[in-house]
Amino acid sequence: MKRSKKAALVLMVPATTFLLAGCSEEPEQAMVFSAPSECYEGGFSSPEACIADFKAAQAMHPQVAPKYLSKAECEADFGPGQCETAPQQTTSGGSVFMPMMMGYMMGSMLSRTQAGGSVPTQPLYKSRDDRSTFRTASNQPLAKNSGLVSVKPSQMKPQVGQLVQRGGFGQQAAMRASYGG
Repeated sequence: MKRSKKAALVLMVPATTFLLAGCSEEPEQAMVFSAPSECYEGGFSSPEACIADFKAAQAMHPQVAPKYLSKAECEADFGPGQCETAPQQTTSGGSVFMPMMMGYMMGSMLSRTQAGGSVPTQPLYKSRDDRSTFRTASNQPLAKNSGLVSVKPSQMKPQVGQLVQRGGFGQQAAMRASYGG
């Protein structure tokens, strides 16, 4: 019986090392802007690159933004006048709403030229509860101001926007409390 316990421990060490290695992901540089002009006027990149990344984020916006069945639900999370009709519709043909894009994130030129540079361009949002912080569509906080930020690429992967049933950005703490988490 002792022998099997030793084997289990020996097998656990490599697995634990592998899991811990995944936790030490190196942050990469990215840039956050509310408009392309902030990007090129600040000297971060060329006007062409700033505009191209902004347009790429705009194109991604309808796919990744959180979706709501009513404008009131969306505005509860993002604020009055901060939501728009999404191009998608419900299966019964009803409207779907999403927050307005408040900025965009682009990977830095350094990350783009390095092998493995993997911070994707994407739209950013601001919640009703925290109008000063840029957030990804999955509610990952990024920065309070425009400019350079350090991010873990694995946390910045855009995902298809999900239908938010009950609150979203502003209601997550209330939801966690109701589940005892």
